[in-house]
Amino acid sequence: MVLVDQGSAVEVMYLDLYKGLNLKLEDLSPYDSPLVSFEGKTVTPKGMIRLLVQTDSDVVEVNFIVVDAYSSYTAIVARSWLHALGAVPSTLLQKVKYPSGGQVKVIIGNQRMARQCMVSAIARRQNSEPSTSAENSL
Repeated sequence: MVLVDQGSAVEVMYLDLYKGLNLKLEDLSPYDSPLVSFEGKTVTPKGMIRLLVQTDSDVVEVNFIVVDAYSSYTAIVARSWLHALGAVPSTLLQKVKYPSGGQVKVIIGNQRMARQCMVSAIARRQNSEPSTSAENSL
């Protein structure tokens, strides 16, 4: 589930990861704006938290909106993280390049993991939606 807020992508952390990091719900700042998935579902955030994200030796602060919703991902990073890092993403090549210490560093995506996430999301969607034939026979 990718979420949008006021027409732009946002950094999202799912509640399972948030709890797995031993962070407390009372540490969240209020975040009142509901988010909408590309499936059209409205998700009410638990709140927002500013965390440090380390990429190799570079560290940037990122605001994450914490949501209690299913996802095969643990977090989704978007434009503000890329801008803070000065990164240039390539979805085609599944790479992110960014300047650091006078050189260009590269983060390479994992095609196998991306495929597993996509298959998991499709399988969950098929299992959660009633089939039209089942609805017609009721």
